[in-house]
Amino acid sequence: MIRISTIFIAICMVLIAASLGLMVYALAGLTVPESAIVALAALTFLILYNAVSMRLRDRTDVGGQIADLSRGTADLARQVAEFGRRMGAIEARLAAIDSTGHDRVQTVATEISELGSLVRQLAVSVAAHDDLLAHATGTIVAAPAPTAYAADLTASETVAAATPTIAAKPIDAPAPAANITNAQLLVAVKNAVEANRIDLFLQPMVTLPQRKVRFYEAVARLRDDQDQVLAAGDFIGAAEAAGLMGQIDHMVMLRCVQVLRRLMVRSKDVGVFCNIAGATLSDPSAFRQCLDFLEANRALAPSLVLEFKQSVFRHLGPIESEHLAALQRLGYGFSIDNVSDLRFDPRELADRGVKFIKVPAALLLDQQQASAADIHAADLSDLLGRFGIDLVAERIEGERAVVDLLDYDVRFGQGFLFAPPRPLRPEGAATPAMEQPVSSAAAAVDAPARKEDKVGVKIEPEAIRATGNAALVSRVRPSPPSAAPAERRADAKGH
Repeated sequence: MIRISTIFIAICMVLIAASLGLMVYALAGLTVPESAIVALAALTFLILYNAVSMRLRDRTDVGGQIADLSRGTADLARQVAEFGRRMGAIEARLAAIDSTGHDRVQTVATEISELGSLVRQLAVSVAAHDDLLAHATGTIVAAPAPTAYAADLTASETVAAATPTIAAKPIDAPAPAANITNAQLLVAVKNAVEANRIDLFLQPMVTLPQRKVRFYEAVARLRDDQDQVLAAGDFIGAAEAAGLMGQIDHMVMLRCVQVLRRLMVRSKDVGVFCNIAGATLSDPSAFRQCLDFLEANRALAPSLVLEFKQSVFRHLGPIESEHLAALQRLGYGFSIDNVSDLRFDPRELADRGVKFIKVPAALLLDQQQASAADIHAADLSDLLGRFGIDLVAERIEGERAVVDLLDYDVRFGQGFLFAPPRPLRPEGAATPAMEQPVSSAAAAVDAPARKEDKVGVKIEPEAIRATGNAALVSRVRPSPPSAAPAERRADAKGH
């Protein structure tokens, strides 16, 4: 579009040329054609002069712009150089920090390895000593099962890795439930349920690497008529066949709630994992009873985690899915246990309310399993964390496994390395009947006991620690079969 100034300049040049032609015609006496030629020549000159002047002016402007651009480019180059210098300094600092952190980790790993070596040497020495005593006396001794639950029931305390007790392996000693028939086992389970002989065992879950107690897993143990402890792997099959798992799970839920209330008096950050069988989830009548109880205690939903086996989530039917959705609507979170492989769909599990996944440490550290799985074990914790799911490494029994799991960014650990499942006094966390209200149950928990821990949960009285010759005498003295091997097997199977 032609600018107004250009039009004005053109009109002025035409007027000047015409005026020059008229002056020549009037003063010089030239004819009209000659005057017109003079006027055209003057107009042409003016046009050429204007074009040349505009071109020179444009060149001057372009030169100024180029100079400005050059100065801007120089400033930008200086800024880029300064930025590069600062980035180099930051990278040097990060490299120094990484080197220092790596050195510290290496130092800690070396110390942990040395500690593990000392523990192994001590274990070998104790085992050799036991063999010598057994050979001298002709008696195979077994270490008594732990009867005291350590006073560590608070989320702010650190679990101490105590030296494990080495038990001599009994010769031809069957498991408590191995020498009875299925019918006898069924009768024993029914009698235990009717007599309320269901004990609650607690095993801590600790943070890594701090090893501070954050959660407790509650596992059920039954006592038969001879007061022999039946682990979960021994009685679950018979209980499911008899349709008693719903009643057992209800009893366990009640005691978990009682324990959780006592724990939360000391710390609000503690939580309890409560196992629920797949048979209870698929039984409408049994589940309704549990659902009513959980709805009455929905205020504890953020701290009470309901745990199911991986196989339960793999074979969810319409009824099971509906029941899980009902629990999720109440605010309860879920945990997956008894994991056999690393094939997960984190998005689907998160949509169903899963908050934790427990994977055996041996499975996480198994290179063959990692290569065959869809998700590499080293990436599992980060992937699950994107969907709000925490990874828990369970069945940890060695310090070396802890060091390797830290490289996998595992936040929680559970296993015999930190503490085995230990019993809670039945009268401290149970009621005679399931129909007893929660308030009455809490009153039962508040009843006096011989010993209480820091948060008020009753525990078994500590065994008298023998030293010197008395300890040697007690070790060669025949003792009842220990429940520790069966407990370890039950812990491996889960409830």
